[in-house]
Amino acid sequence: MVFASVLLCTFLSLNPTLHQVAQFPVLQESSQSALPQLTGILSSLIVTEEVKAAETDAIMAANTGKSEIVQVTYKLFGLIPFKSSAIQVMPQLKLLPGGQSIGVSLQAKGVMVVGQAAVQNQEGKLVYPAKEAGIEVGDIILKIDGREMNSDQDVANAIHRAGEKQGFSEILLNHNGQTMQKRVSTVYCPETNRHRVGLYVRNEAAGVGTLTFYDPTNHKYGALGHVINDVDTNQKIEILNGNVVASTIYAIEKGKRGHPGEKIGSFVNQSKFSGNIEKNTVSGIFGSLEGEIKNPYFQEPITVGWESEIKEGPAKIYTVLEGERIEEYDVQIERIMHNRTDSKNMVIKVTDPELVEKTGGIIQGMSGSPIVQDGKIIGAVTHVFVNDASRGYGVFIQNMLKDADIIDKKEVA
Repeated sequence: MVFASVLLCTFLSLNPTLHQVAQFPVLQESSQSALPQLTGILSSLIVTEEVKAAETDAIMAANTGKSEIVQVTYKLFGLIPFKSSAIQVMPQLKLLPGGQSIGVSLQAKGVMVVGQAAVQNQEGKLVYPAKEAGIEVGDIILKIDGREMNSDQDVANAIHRAGEKQGFSEILLNHNGQTMQKRVSTVYCPETNRHRVGLYVRNEAAGVGTLTFYDPTNHKYGALGHVINDVDTNQKIEILNGNVVASTIYAIEKGKRGHPGEKIGSFVNQSKFSGNIEKNTVSGIFGSLEGEIKNPYFQEPITVGWESEIKEGPAKIYTVLEGERIEEYDVQIERIMHNRTDSKNMVIKVTDPELVEKTGGIIQGMSGSPIVQDGKIIGAVTHVFVNDASRGYGVFIQNMLKDADIIDKKEVA
């Protein structure tokens, strides 16, 4: 009996399958297609698995766009409990990869303070009324004297009216997420013949980016792969409304060390597609899209590749460098960063000689270009390394899908 026990312990300690099972995390993420592979790993005489939540129910739930937790217990000889772990079964989703160049225009909620300026009063003295009242760059003006502000002209007119009426303005604003009210003295400016408070403001933004994906089942899209910030304050723009249309690229400014390159384009007047902007998040912009959405490399939607399926190695990106023509280029995924909560989840390097020759690597306007690996859409290009244009970051597609409300927002361990 003692000899048999020693032999069993020795056998178990050397068994590679057992070592593989022992290394499984307590909670791991898996696609539906990986469940049969897991069963195959365990199909030995030593270890068997017991699925406590019905696997078929989990897959049915996943097909609705929701993940499901499957509790698995591993047993020696099918009798002795050895280890338990939970597998999060991710939904089986298909998306049409983008790559189209898009023109983005949006209007912010309220009016953002982007600068301060001195106002010359009637005595010729330079004063800073808004700054002295505590208004800072990055603050969002919501109301002036009880009226909602939706444009820079609204602000200018409201301040002038208040100056003529009472000599000051009651400004309701958002400061670092907190709503507060400031009383600001107005100053009559002889040069402009208007009452002023010394602020530069803006509530609109526009630019060129790249469409990442389109879901033909619900007409939702995702683009850019990163948040839209104000160009002067670098603060996130809270969107009141916005639009996306097709854009055409007519020039490329090549990237070089210390100076990111840029796509130079314009909006297409008779765009084949158009959409709204409902959300501006850390992983991109999202909304609904209508019209003709085509990618010449994909006639049908392709499967989503979840975080657990991404691996270091070759991949493809899709983007426009001239006109509206989508092209395919080679990249290498050099590093995967599972624990980051921003849009920098992968380090990618451009390896395609043609793309390096034309752009130097990753350039502005390429943000949102879909990344495809092993026939699955896994993410999007987001940022370029300032000191190495051939390298940049990518965001996981599942992070974009969460922000687009296409899949459950529960964190994947």
